[in-house]
Amino acid sequence: MSTITTKDGTEIYYKDWGEGPVVTFSHGWPLNSDAWDGQMLFLVQHGFRVVAHDRRGHGRSSQASTRNDMNGYADDLAAVIEALDLNDVSLVGHSTGGGEVARYIGRYGTRRVAKAILIAAVPPLMLKTEANPEGLPIEVFDGMRETLVKDRSQFYRDLAVQFYGANRPGAEVSQGILDQFWLWSMQSGLNNAYQSIKAFSETDFTEDLAKFDIPTLVLHGEDDQIVPVKDSARKSARLIKGARDIYYPGAPHGITATHQDQVNADLLNFLQS
Repeated sequence: MSTITTKDGTEIYYKDWGEGPVVTFSHGWPLNSDAWDGQMLFLVQHGFRVVAHDRRGHGRSSQASTRNDMNGYADDLAAVIEALDLNDVSLVGHSTGGGEVARYIGRYGTRRVAKAILIAAVPPLMLKTEANPEGLPIEVFDGMRETLVKDRSQFYRDLAVQFYGANRPGAEVSQGILDQFWLWSMQSGLNNAYQSIKAFSETDFTEDLAKFDIPTLVLHGEDDQIVPVKDSARKSARLIKGARDIYYPGAPHGITATHQDQVNADLLNFLQS
């Protein structure tokens, strides 16, 4: 396997396809880089080099007991970028991966970055606080943790239905899409997945977004049941100077699968602009 070893000894698996301008992909929770295959193959076929890694504790990366937080995730992304000596990179992040991209820019700046794309991403803050009253109450995330520990296999099966909007009238979501979500999720370590809930729900990315000084695209489904659009994309688009935002009417959280062709077209248009 293609792996790098971080400073704390964690092995991070990555895939590296094609030649041309570089695009990196940071995946959502609790999946792995395979969730990006539909975008990666498409961009390779259009002259791009694509790189995606499995977050620590997920997929084929080792299950580190520490640094399962946004700073750790951002540092791992930096380690991949630096190990492969990538420059003029377009950073793409979905859901938790969008937080990873934001925190990377917050910690490392944009010296190696050309563009950023946030897809159904968690920034600026999911949790309800005094400063963020529109957020989700802590009880939502406590419930996720409790159910995850009790029966993670069934939890992931149930989550997949909301993730892809299969519970909506007229939804056309194949059993294969739901099955692959469960398969990828079960490859994550329970400790890692558990800790990651705090990372994606309680991290405030407001200051990170203020450091974006490169062209940025924000994509989000308007019927996202996982990361509500009103408290994520619409706020991020206002906080990132010059951001371009596109909203998909009636679309769920997992738009990279349910709206693959549309997402691919929007990605390509932005990357080539």
